[in-house]
Amino acid sequence: MGQLVCQGAMLQCSFGVAPSALNVLPANRVMTAMPIANIMDNKPMVNIMPFGMCSSLANPQVAAATAAALGALTPMPCIPVTAAPWAPGSPTVLVANMPALNNSSKCLCNWGGMIQITVPGQFTIQVP
Repeated sequence: MGQLVCQGAMLQCSFGVAPSALNVLPANRVMTAMPIANIMDNKPMVNIMPFGMCSSLANPQVAAATAAALGALTPMPCIPVTAAPWAPGSPTVLVANMPALNNSSKCLCNWGGMIQITVPGQFTIQVP
């Protein structure tokens, strides 16, 4: 069983250089000590904050900076672009009528990065 994810969970992107914290708005109205996340908590700059610098060549800023540096990879500031929800989520536990987010869920950035949950924010509630 996985851990239920809540406000303050730590995230890491495969192309980012620094971890980031998940921000869960209390709109779901389901809380432990902190608001609980569901798979729709995937909005960039609202729920998912930047990961420092991005090194993905699919990111237009990184590609332009790398081309200007004659092919030497030049990381640029991360601005996450996440269109799809977290997957897979918990199939049997719903938070605000959406599957709850567990620590094995992943979210894909449009620039090719895979965002994963490294610390779920709490360790007492388990979900499938």
